Amino acid sequence: MAVGKDADSAARLVIKAVPLSWELYAQYGDVISARRDMQFVPANQGTAQRYNFLSEVSNLRSDSARLNLCVFSCSPLTGLPLEIKFLEKHQYSTQVFLPMSKSSQYLAIVCLGGDAPDLNTLAAFVVDGPQGISYKPGVWHYPMTALYESIDFVCLVHEAGNADDCTIANLERPVSIEVS
Repeated sequence: MAVGKDADSAARLVIKAVPLSWELYAQYGDVISARRDMQFVPANQGTAQRYNFLSEVSNLRSDSARLNLCVFSCSPLTGLPLEIKFLEKHQYSTQVFLPMSKSSQYLAIVCLGGDAPDLNTLAAFVVDGPQGISYKPGVWHYPMTALYESIDFVCLVHEAGNADDCTIANLERPVSIEVS
């Protein structure tokens, strides 16, 4: 079931972005952040709380894909609503994004499906500040979208440098993403 979905017209699908939560996001990936309701391990001589195993980072490839630690530097949107015309997926790897800012907001636009996105599962989430997200292998998603200010993201993904790294699907009709 998609979150916050409205039919605007026959030619356009409208998705309302909702605040990110662990429960609503679970089918697409993991929310990565410290939570007061989670167990932690004291670290650094008691000056830190370490939260372990927050997301699986899967490599389902049999070739020479390597774990790529990279940074995406994203400019903010210039206008809303956002109109999307394609989605992408990484069939064989989890993809993890961790913002390098505590005050930023960004969108996580996700969709399930096999060879093509299933727009009945399309959802958009507003992610706040110190929360990161992961996409499970094969989850369709829109590129990282900074809302109001530029954001640098640390990204982890297994890549081999070939066409299997990323699949892009053009949508039959544009989808509008509304942010309150």
